[in-house]
Amino acid sequence: MTLPPRVKLVEVGPRDGLQNEKQPVPAAIKIELIHRLQAAGLQEIEVTSFVSPKWVPQMADNAQVMAGITRKPGVRYSVLTPNLQGFEAALKCQPDEIVVFASASEAFSQKNINCSIAESIERFAPVVQAAREAGIHVRGAMSCTVGCPYEGEVAPQQVGYLAGLMKGIGVQHVGVADTIGVGTPLKVQRALEATLKHFDLNDVSGHFHDTYGQALANTLISLQMGVWQFDTSVAGLGGCPYAKGATGNVASEDVVYMLAGMGIDTGIDLDQLLDAGAFISEFLQRKPNSRAAMALLNRRGL
Repeated sequence: MTLPPRVKLVEVGPRDGLQNEKQPVPAAIKIELIHRLQAAGLQEIEVTSFVSPKWVPQMADNAQVMAGITRKPGVRYSVLTPNLQGFEAALKCQPDEIVVFASASEAFSQKNINCSIAESIERFAPVVQAAREAGIHVRGAMSCTVGCPYEGEVAPQQVGYLAGLMKGIGVQHVGVADTIGVGTPLKVQRALEATLKHFDLNDVSGHFHDTYGQALANTLISLQMGVWQFDTSVAGLGGCPYAKGATGNVASEDVVYMLAGMGIDTGIDLDQLLDAGAFISEFLQRKPNSRAAMALLNRRGL
């Protein structure tokens, strides 16, 4: 077993984490959160999404947030763009990377975006092409790679099918996402193996939700496979809209604490990361959804 000596975390809290919050989060708070995250050493930050405010009202201030960030050299700022219209709006804000998403579950694809997996890829093809021509990196998010709220378990073959389609339209990197957090280590391993038939190890990341408390175990088996990039969310921001009362993204603090204990470098200052999580949690008037953060904040006497 050879563990990677260094791990890169993609901080998805400002976008994936906040998008399901019922109360509006002002642009100034989002900008301050991003500034705190980059000060803590995060070099990959998913900032916002360019989707219709009718569907995701929390992201209606996308251009304002992008314009308000003081960009730090060496940090990559990404945005989600579901269609060409969204991409053209995003382009004005000069993102370093765009994210397109598709599901490994046909049922989820139909319920979520009213089309088949193949049709969703057809929709994204011109977006990917336009981004590549503009010199913008393209990441693909593959949702429901181990389980779906509508059809249950998702076969690894379905994951491989989606990865192949994404590769075919020019996506440069894919995230293997356990969207509803039902995955356990061997299921995640199989989903990653199916993806690695189409993408190089350096172009694959893990995106795990902690709904059933499995996210760190799933992160560990991915590390053992050599995967060294993961999406995480500060303070565990982001509920899962398909599993009532469920927690969402794995907390950045929990992953950083685990990796530090394993001697794996992330370049992230855990104290400053705790401060960023405490800042947004205080605004949302709740405690951070991170076991490590709560333990460490308690030790500080907060």
